[in-house]
Amino acid sequence: MSRRFHTADDVLRLAGMGATEVVVAPGDLLTPLARDVASERGIRVVIGSPPAGDTETLTPRTPRILHVSGVNTVELAPFPAELHRPEMDVRLLDVVTAEHGMPMAAGMMSLREGSFPWTLDYDEVEYVIEGELHITSAGQKAVGLPGDVIAVPKGSSITFGTPSWARFLYVTYPADWGGAS
Repeated sequence: MSRRFHTADDVLRLAGMGATEVVVAPGDLLTPLARDVASERGIRVVIGSPPAGDTETLTPRTPRILHVSGVNTVELAPFPAELHRPEMDVRLLDVVTAEHGMPMAAGMMSLREGSFPWTLDYDEVEYVIEGELHITSAGQKAVGLPGDVIAVPKGSSITFGTPSWARFLYVTYPADWGGAS
């Protein structure tokens, strides 16, 4: 019998399905990050078999498809980090987060004329909906127009910018991107 590795993604998936425990068989390994995520999400780690009569907590709810409608028509909130560029009016709305049990996140973002630096501690993909999105990094420049996709790898120090206005969908992996700067 082979050993199974339980990762943080496994724990997040279980959390999204409503699990309150993760059962780790004797000999299996739970990664340190998975143990931290379980603790943060209030998920109890059980080694071996679950206690008798406690199987209900181990049976997660059936995964559901998340449908967020009208995202393109809702008002976005001011960007939560101080960018020292108030004239840009950077706004966003997270629509899929780790709280939905997904290993990735998605949201909408808009910005007005200008640019600001950002370092990604996650992988990110942008899909330009309206306007013109400029992303620069280490001498490279990508100009996204409506319908274009720009992918930025984890660890990149970039500049988000636009000569006028841009609105785009972003998808990040992993979902917990809030630690970026």
